[in-house]
Amino acid sequence: MKFLTISLLILALATATALAYDPSPLQDICVATNDLESGVFVNGKFCKDPKQATADDFVFMGLRNPGNTSNPLGSKVTQAFVQQFPGLNTLGISMARIDFAPGGLNPPHTHPRGTELLVVVEGTLLVGFVTSDQLNNTLFTKVLYKGDVFVFPIGLIHFQLNIGNTYALAFSGLSSQNPGLITIANAVFGAKAPISADVLTKAFQLDKKVVDHLEAQFWYDNN
Repeated sequence: MKFLTISLLILALATATALAYDPSPLQDICVATNDLESGVFVNGKFCKDPKQATADDFVFMGLRNPGNTSNPLGSKVTQAFVQQFPGLNTLGISMARIDFAPGGLNPPHTHPRGTELLVVVEGTLLVGFVTSDQLNNTLFTKVLYKGDVFVFPIGLIHFQLNIGNTYALAFSGLSSQNPGLITIANAVFGAKAPISADVLTKAFQLDKKVVDHLEAQFWYDNN
C-alpha cells in the first residue's frame, strides 16, 4: 500500500509538471482583455462549425506554380500558412515553396514559432543556421543537392543561397500553423518607425553615415 501511495504521488507530480505550461503563441502579441466585445484576437484563429467543413477546406493549390524571382534577392517564398490555408488551423504544421534564380538568396531570417525542415527538389543550395550566444553564435552550414534534407531549429537565424548556375527549388515544412517570419536586415534597418541611429551605430560599430545609408534602402520582402 505504501509503495502504491508513493507511486500515485509520483504520477500526480509528473502529470502536474507535464500539464503546467502555456501553449505556444501563434502570433507576435496577444494582450489580454476582459472586454468580450473588443476581444477579437485569440491564440490561433476562430473555428468554423465542423459540420460546415468541406474537402475544399483541406486542400491548397498555391504551391503548384513557380514564384517570381525577378527581384533584388533572386528568390521567392510562397507560403502555405494558416493565413493562406485555413484547414491548417490548430494542426501545428505549415509549408512553403522557395524558388531561386541562379545566385538567388533567401536572406538571413528566423521563424520565432517554428522549426523548419527543408528538402531540395532542384539545384544546389548553400544553407546554414547560427546558434544563440549559449553556443557562441556557431555557424552550421552545408551544401545541399537534389533530395537532401536539412533542419533549421526553431528561432535560430538561417538562410539559403543558390550557388548553382541553374534554377533551384526547395520545399519547407514548419512545425507551426503560423511560424512567423523575421527577416534580419528588414527588421533592423527597415523597422517602422526606424530604430535610432545612435542604437545601430553602437550595436554594429558603424559610422552614422553607413547606418543612414542602410536605413534609406528599400528592403525587399521576398515573401
